[in-house]
Amino acid sequence: MESPGIRSRDVLIIMLVLGSVWGFFEVVLGGAMKSASIPYKGDLLTGLGIGAMAVAVALTRRALPLVGIAVIAVALKQLAVPILHLQFMCKANSCLAVALAGGSLAGTVAIAGRRLERAIPPRILAGFSAGLIASGAFYFIGMRAAPCRYLLSFNRPGGFVAFMGAEGLIWAALGGVFFPAGYRLGLGVKANVYALRTGRPVLYYTASAAIIATAWVVSGFAIAAGL
Repeated sequence: MESPGIRSRDVLIIMLVLGSVWGFFEVVLGGAMKSASIPYKGDLLTGLGIGAMAVAVALTRRALPLVGIAVIAVALKQLAVPILHLQFMCKANSCLAVALAGGSLAGTVAIAGRRLERAIPPRILAGFSAGLIASGAFYFIGMRAAPCRYLLSFNRPGGFVAFMGAEGLIWAALGGVFFPAGYRLGLGVKANVYALRTGRPVLYYTASAAIIATAWVVSGFAIAAGL
């Protein structure tokens, strides 16, 4: 799934920008939603992450960078470890959700291939499937890696089915909505992004660096403030 004219440097920049934006959502928006007691915070953040990765798919036509985007988002979330002197596993479950969403979407995008370029239904199916696979994997891995009180409430006979009904279908539904939306956004800005790279490269690199730096600095201050 290679886009004509795209360079490895462009892919790296897209990964850094979108991974940082996703991490910013996780830290700042997630913290604000938690403070406001907004339900389904984790589900919505996962959906936004899938949307951010969909932008990358439209821009690069590649699946593997999605894993890198998820890794960068996890790294930003882990700023809490040095800033607040927390244990590495303190954010284990939320970081696991991010990583699984990235890996699952990379897999569904690779399988869908160029069908994503031709029609909307494959995009919906790719996002839906990624959310469903990620949530199922989260149940089994999270139950053993760092089980929280909520996840442990499903540790009973039939618990997996109950979890998929309570969480998995929401992850899948949001993936089915946010992936096509993010893909459409990516297609809408693609021409402008690459025109800027070619015609005004200094502005292209400066703007990319500014977005990345802002996401990390603001997230760091938000973490330090207890958000």
